Amino acid sequence: MPLRVPRDRAGTFEPVLVPKRSGRVAGGLDDMVISLYAHGMSVRDIIHHLEQVYGTQLSAETVSRITDQVLEEVRAWQSRPLDPVYAVVFLDAIMVKVRDNQVVQNKPAYLAVGIDGDGEKHVLGIWLAKTAPDTATAAEGARFWGSVMADLRNRGVRDILIACCDGLAGFEDAICSAFPAAVVQRCVVHYADLGIMPTRVVKPLVAAA
Repeated sequence: MPLRVPRDRAGTFEPVLVPKRSGRVAGGLDDMVISLYAHGMSVRDIIHHLEQVYGTQLSAETVSRITDQVLEEVRAWQSRPLDPVYAVVFLDAIMVKVRDNQVVQNKPAYLAVGIDGDGEKHVLGIWLAKTAPDTATAAEGARFWGSVMADLRNRGVRDILIACCDGLAGFEDAICSAFPAAVVQRCVVHYADLGIMPTRVVKPLVAAA
């Protein structure tokens, strides 16, 4: 709709609801789009949802411009420096649907969650591996875990007391190649999946002492 923005002689008036030279109402709508995008909705799904629920019509280009606003923050979070030592680091992957090469694929999201010296839990990173355009699915691989360990070292991690992971072949070698002094322990959840319980569980506080 056309707007007539009030102006004063000194040019100090700043509209709040619709800022100067803005093509849409900022604030709540942008936050809504980013929230829907973060929950995994595609651009087409977001457009359909906003039109169906709120009666708001947005183009795909507008939605893409809104979601691109958070890319710099995401890149800064992915490359942020980490603590030099973590008492425990949990390493695992979950399968998620990802749009890659214009195709929605099932891909592993590699996760690293660390516990620092104060007992606080931090998500150290989330990594996705690139796959060939003709590859429909991808599986978790120890080789990519090696690149994850290298990234942790490049961001400042120098030692991990206990690395908790599953029994993927080559996983322990990938961890120890980057952190030779780390104690690699299989997660008790994966022990339960095998129908057995570990005979020895390393206690993080004892190991740290």
